[in-house]
Amino acid sequence: MVNDLAERASTAVAVAAAAAVRDPELPMLTLADLGVLREVRLDADGGVTAVLTPTYSGCPALAEMRADVDSALRAVGFDEVRVETQLSPPWSTDDITDAGRRKLAEAGIAPPGAAPRRAEGPVPLTLGPLRTGRSGAAVVHCPRCGSPDTEETSRFGATACKALRRCRACREPFEQVKEI
Repeated sequence: MVNDLAERASTAVAVAAAAAVRDPELPMLTLADLGVLREVRLDADGGVTAVLTPTYSGCPALAEMRADVDSALRAVGFDEVRVETQLSPPWSTDDITDAGRRKLAEAGIAPPGAAPRRAEGPVPLTLGPLRTGRSGAAVVHCPRCGSPDTEETSRFGATACKALRRCRACREPFEQVKEI
C-alpha cells in the first residue's frame, strides 16, 4: 500500500514535470498541449521513461525536446531518465489539446482544423489546402478578428509546421499550423 502510494506520487511528479516542458518552436504550448508527450512511466529500476512522438519524423526540434524532458525529469529527482521516440502511431494535429488550440489562437496563430481521415494501411500523401469552403479555397479563420476571409501568402512559415497567411478583413498577417 505504501509502495503503491509512493509510486503513484512519483509517477504524478514525473508526468507533471515532463508535461510542463515547452515546445521549442511553439513556446506558448507545452509538449502535453501539443500532444507530442505520449507517455511517462516509472521503470522497475527506479528510473523513468518518457515517450515522445514528433510532429514528423524529421522534426529538427526533437533533439531539444528530448534534452528538455531529460532535464525536467532530472530536476525533480530522477537520476535514471530515458526519453524514447515513438513514430507509430504517427502524430496528428488532432493530438493538439483544446487548451493547446486556445493558446495558439491567443498567440495569433491559427490552430489547425481536423486532420484528414484515412483508412488503415499505407497513408496517401496529398499536398494542398485541407480546409475548403464552397469555392474550394482553404477556409482558415483569422486568429485576431475571426474573419474567414484570409489568404495563404506562403506555404512555409518560420517552421515546417506553419504556413503564412493574411487576413483580408483586418489586414493582419498571421501564421497557421498546418493540418497533418
